[in-house]
Amino acid sequence: PCKLQTGLTPTRANIAMGFLHLFIINKSGGLIYNRPLGPKAPQIGTNEFLRMGSTFHSLHAIAAEACPLRLPGNKNEYGADDGIEEIQAGGLILKCFQTRTGVKFVITAEPGTPDISYVLKEIYVLYAECTLKDPFVELEMPIRSPLFTSAVDSLVERVDKGSGYRPR
Repeated sequence: PCKLQTGLTPTRANIAMGFLHLFIINKSGGLIYNRPLGPKAPQIGTNEFLRMGSTFHSLHAIAAEACPLRLPGNKNEYGADDGIEEIQAGGLILKCFQTRTGVKFVITAEPGTPDISYVLKEIYVLYAECTLKDPFVELEMPIRSPLFTSAVDSLVERVDKGSGYRPR
């Protein structure tokens, strides 16, 4: 069964969440999941989602290779290869969490949205619980799990209703 309740506890410090989109990119650069996370998320066509996923994957790989401090076996704190972790632009934050297997979880949000990294990790937990434990899911293929989708929706809804969340 999918673990819908994750380790989030509410705080009053955070006012409003501004999550826009969630993208999951497989280790080959293919977009395997995308979902708007809020009412402010811009409407984007399927082809644009696919193009953004593969473009981000390529830029992530280039950034990992171009890093001036690149050492053999250079890894981030979670054991994944280095690369782009965050991009801030006018009116947008893009945050990436890459797993050891090369799967990238990417969230776009409005500036000032707190705890983006923590929410990304919670989505990874939901991914592991809802999709990786499903014997009918094929790795590297698009995620078509209603259980995962409802778990992500539930997480975002709890975060929005709770006036923000922080790790315990």
